[in-house]
Amino acid sequence: MFLLLSRYLKPLEEVDRVLAEHRAFLDRYYDAGLFVVSGSREPRTGGVIVTTDAPREAVERALAEDPFVREGVSQYEIIEFNASKRAQGFLAALAANSGDV
Repeated sequence: MFLLLSRYLKPLEEVDRVLAEHRAFLDRYYDAGLFVVSGSREPRTGGVIVTTDAPREAVERALAEDPFVREGVSQYEIIEFNASKRAQGFLAALAANSGDV
């Protein structure tokens, strides 16, 4: 699995200009089964994406399509990890809480 940490390189006004395209990109890879969860960092300096267990090359290809990358407003740090533990009912908890812990 991968933890993808994005860091904005440009002011938020420039980030917001391509935000709708970025969200469409996210939706495409959620539908394809690559992304598990994502969201913006607090404070709003970038974002976080967690992927499924996919080849690194597939993750890199997907990120190359991100409008944030294409437009030079963000860059990613790709962190590979082995998910050896998870909460029982992890996916159900994500759906039920939607960030309200």
